[in-house]
Amino acid sequence: MTLPINTTAPDFEAATTEGPIRFHAWMGDGWAILFSHPKDFTPVCTTELGAMAHLNPEFAKRNTKVIGISADTMERHQGWMADIQKVGGEALNYPLIADPELQVAKLYGMLPADAAPGEGRTPADNATVRTVFVIGPDKLIKLVLSYPMSTGRNFAEILRVLDSIQLTAHHKVATPADWQQGEQVIILPAVSDEEAKARYPEGWDAPVPYMRVVDQPR
Repeated sequence: MTLPINTTAPDFEAATTEGPIRFHAWMGDGWAILFSHPKDFTPVCTTELGAMAHLNPEFAKRNTKVIGISADTMERHQGWMADIQKVGGEALNYPLIADPELQVAKLYGMLPADAAPGEGRTPADNATVRTVFVIGPDKLIKLVLSYPMSTGRNFAEILRVLDSIQLTAHHKVATPADWQQGEQVIILPAVSDEEAKARYPEGWDAPVPYMRVVDQPR
């Protein structure tokens, strides 16, 4: 079972296209996005890795490191990187973990503990290794999204969610459906009216009694 939110993201050592890492040390004091792939040279994943390369500077602005993982060997990763650049028009600009023994995939609950590694495994065998984890500076998992192999991930949506998570980590607010950066937010129900008045002296809109809407805090 994939790890739930608000649990600690397991630490691990791994080989990557940018050298060996220990995950928590590699993260440092910032945020991280770990997103997984069932196998190298798969068409949807090729487009995804390129799309993330384009958006990586935006994640960097948010103090967020990006790292991919595929249940395949480093040798195959090196060959795949050329295809990723050819299709997406951008060279891979973040590390890609080699996980042919499925150690990280199992550690993060994306495959059962008894899954047997080996060259005979197909992308379909690893179909559940299609998950995005957003991890905070406290090393807790903030978001888990799992996708089928036939559906490419929307990385603009992951960026939007990261903006919401980072905003709500620093302010006692929540973001409504389809919220975008700069739009109005909702004061948390746990915040009393007295505290809300101190924080928002200009007041708020209340379309229903249990909803207090204000401009996004700076």
